[in-house]
Amino acid sequence: MDAVRVELFGKDPKIQKAISVARNVSVTKAPVLVVGEAGVGKRSLSRFIHENSSRAEKPFMVVDCSNDAKQVENEILGWRDEETGRFNKGAFEAANTGTVVFANIEGIEDEFQKKLHKILLELPDYDIDVRIVATTTKNLSKLVGSGRFYRGLYTLVASNAITLTPLREREIDLVMLAQFFASEYSSAENAQIEQSALDKIVSHYWTHNVHELKTVIESSMTNSETGFLSEADLEIGEKRAVSMISDEDNEGIRLMSLKEAEKLLIKKALVHTSENRTQAAKILGVSIRTLRNKINEYRGDGSVYFVNLR
Repeated sequence: MDAVRVELFGKDPKIQKAISVARNVSVTKAPVLVVGEAGVGKRSLSRFIHENSSRAEKPFMVVDCSNDAKQVENEILGWRDEETGRFNKGAFEAANTGTVVFANIEGIEDEFQKKLHKILLELPDYDIDVRIVATTTKNLSKLVGSGRFYRGLYTLVASNAITLTPLREREIDLVMLAQFFASEYSSAENAQIEQSALDKIVSHYWTHNVHELKTVIESSMTNSETGFLSEADLEIGEKRAVSMISDEDNEGIRLMSLKEAEKLLIKKALVHTSENRTQAAKILGVSIRTLRNKINEYRGDGSVYFVNLR
């Protein structure tokens, strides 16, 4: 299996349909919006579209719109280095004749959304020809309806929308990918996964989809010296939630109260799920109501992260 395309690997009809649509639209110049959860393969599908187009040998650039607003604007439009005075080309100039991907496009600030829409319409006037692909984990049409995303920009980038189905809804692909990763990260020639471990893999929610599965299988295989992955070896569920705290955090947690440790774990779960409370609650093993109450409690304490949480 091609490692670059591993996120798009699968026999499930839903993923096959998405790949087929991507292949068909790649031969056009139309913008494409790729929708899906974190880790499901949106950037891989974006590259797939580029490489199956007439622009395959041209530049391919990704701008992560979830970064700092000024950094995003500089990456798109270019910026002048204050020390050298040198002007650094923005994505449009640098990727002229190629493809520009706006990853996490919902992260662009409101005012710049309007400015970007205007710029995209005017690119031909400056002899700039780029294919636009945008990715998002959000329902942009709902954000438009609530006034949180500029309608003009949405209409432009969403003319062709492709949705990637979460891995947990593609059981056959989930099992095949788990076995593939087990072979990839095992020193044994014939790596195998115990049936009870496979059952646990299939029943897990997989918030970050293929990316999370790959990480879990890689870390779990280090527990197996024989290449046979048992349920006991599997770093998943509660064991995985505990391991989400980094070594640095672990060092500090010994000096924390139980309440502070709880707050840290809840924050980690929210960050891990891109602040999806339903998914975070499932990882933590609590009800959404309990999680909501905890968030409100931490807001009342003035905790900066929770005060700013949408």
